[in-house]
Amino acid sequence: MAGTTPKTYRIAVLTSGLSRGSNLRAIHQYFREHKIPVEIGFVLITRKSAPVAEYCRQEGLPVEFVSSLDPQAFEAGIQKMVQSYQPDLLVLAGFMKKLSADCLRAMAIPALNIHPALLPKYGGQGFYGQRVHEAVYASQEKVSGVSIHLVDPEYDHGDVIAQAEIDISDCQTAAEIGQRVLELEHRFYAPTIYKYLTSRSCSG
Repeated sequence: MAGTTPKTYRIAVLTSGLSRGSNLRAIHQYFREHKIPVEIGFVLITRKSAPVAEYCRQEGLPVEFVSSLDPQAFEAGIQKMVQSYQPDLLVLAGFMKKLSADCLRAMAIPALNIHPALLPKYGGQGFYGQRVHEAVYASQEKVSGVSIHLVDPEYDHGDVIAQAEIDISDCQTAAEIGQRVLELEHRFYAPTIYKYLTSRSCSG
């Protein structure tokens, strides 16, 4: 059957109030440049002054603000946005807080997160951002990478759906490791999101 139009998927991106938005940019630009049928339904930020908000305004991406100071109100806000926009998937990008089991269940859609190490190593509470790369460097690892996993109520605990490795044997500092891993995140997250969405459609 020729000429079948591929389904357009809708995702929501959840990021923090301090996020630079580099992964959001990479995801958005990958889908646009490769003409991938995935649209960003909305970007949820936890602080109105978040640097990523300006990028969203420039690119015409809907931005929703919900403060995370009150965890219950924050999760109620996420659920309201999900019900309103009806995304197929929630994507975490620079979001550091846990989502409760009740919130994840109420949203009734899967959520993905990207972690800057090869889980289960260097994951869990306290392992985020540069702290991960400092621990990797201190352990004299020769290889690091990224893990994309399903979100559950525990930090970095959900099923890993994809990993990518990168050689860090010549890195002289934790900052060098961090930059190399971040570049890998930018290349790896968007295609993995699309692969996950299409695999769910095929299985469902």
